[in-house]
Amino acid sequence: MRRALHFVFKVGDRTRTATFYRDVLGMKILRHEEFEEGCKATCNGPYDGKWSKTMFGFGPEDDHFVAELTYNYGVGEYHLGNDFLGLTLQSSQAVSNAKRLGWPLTEVAESLYLTQAPGGYPFYLVDKEQPPHDPVQKVCLGVSDLQKSTHYWNTLLGMKVIDKNEEKKTVLMGFTDTQCKLELQDISGTVDHGTAFGRIAFACPREQLPDLEALMKKENQKILTPLVSLDTPGKATVEVVILSDPDGHEICFVGDEAFRQLSMVDPKGNELLDKAMAEDKSDEWFAKHNKQKAAA
Repeated sequence: MRRALHFVFKVGDRTRTATFYRDVLGMKILRHEEFEEGCKATCNGPYDGKWSKTMFGFGPEDDHFVAELTYNYGVGEYHLGNDFLGLTLQSSQAVSNAKRLGWPLTEVAESLYLTQAPGGYPFYLVDKEQPPHDPVQKVCLGVSDLQKSTHYWNTLLGMKVIDKNEEKKTVLMGFTDTQCKLELQDISGTVDHGTAFGRIAFACPREQLPDLEALMKKENQKILTPLVSLDTPGKATVEVVILSDPDGHEICFVGDEAFRQLSMVDPKGNELLDKAMAEDKSDEWFAKHNKQKAAA
């Protein structure tokens, strides 16, 4: 009944980031949206100005885990913490693309390469043929207390434990075996979210949202944004609850029914992003005035 949807990345260099997702990873632009003011659920972070959202994935959001890239006009870079430890996907084509384009790759194990998206976000590429289903295998987040975090995700959010590795201090979890998994890794210290902190999103039946919020209140867990409706111009209105786990990882639960309407693939996605990038003169403005974009 619940499914993994996407991870939110803040990006400072939208053009170079688009190159990484399109030309290196081989993902498609599923939809692109522009907003004149900040999101009520802080989807774009703690910023209230103009921003954009671009969804990249290997296929439709109905059955693929995708990347949501949020770009705040005027913010050029973000400080990375130790909270996001990597996204792993299987695609020998992505490895070939990276080599052909001269994108830095480091072989960290047999048939496993580490690369970085612009901004420093780590991506692990499994050098095997891309599967017919979603190539995205897992997202790894750092935690300070593995037992406490496992209890939160398993007992309170209903994720099942799929695998444990005591040597690596990891727990692999998921709502189903066929979805992108969540891996928690004990970093033996405090989790630092920096200013680049992301957010992981899941869908559930809309009727479960009030119960989920009530459960978190009952268990004295942090709720960042109580149940709220979010509007996207010309598209479906969705309802969300934003939670925070024991280490402050942001978690979005969205009503599935409306989200399936909102997240339909827009065939004009590529065109809309390219148009927005061409019209974005912020770099030129800052250069002309001998200034630099803000570093968050």
